[in-house]
Amino acid sequence: VRLVESGGGLVQAGGSLRLSCAASGSTFSIDAMGWYRQTPGKQREVVALIVKNLGNTNYADSVKGRFTISLDNAKNTMYLQMNRLKPEDTAVYYCNAYDAYKNDHWGQGTQVTVSS
Repeated sequence: VRLVESGGGLVQAGGSLRLSCAASGSTFSIDAMGWYRQTPGKQREVVALIVKNLGNTNYADSVKGRFTISLDNAKNTMYLQMNRLKPEDTAVYYCNAYDAYKNDHWGQGTQVTVSS
């Protein structure tokens, strides 16, 4: 499974961005996908998760009500709509896919910077 993120950038606090993650390869084996983020010196943390066939979602408390994860199965693309962004949302955002063989796959990451 190959994952390619896009959509990061610089935005002012209160603004919005939409991240995309295009999956290719053995996408049939994917059970769940998610977005994670990491800042220098800190561990990677989960932002939002989605179960592929059921559509169940889960969010970190810090982004509930502001971020929305979605999945277009026909396009094998996952999205993260980020609204009301805050400076503390600044991080490198990574796309993750977890497959039926219990393997984790990661994208290369995309930088999101929120200025105050």
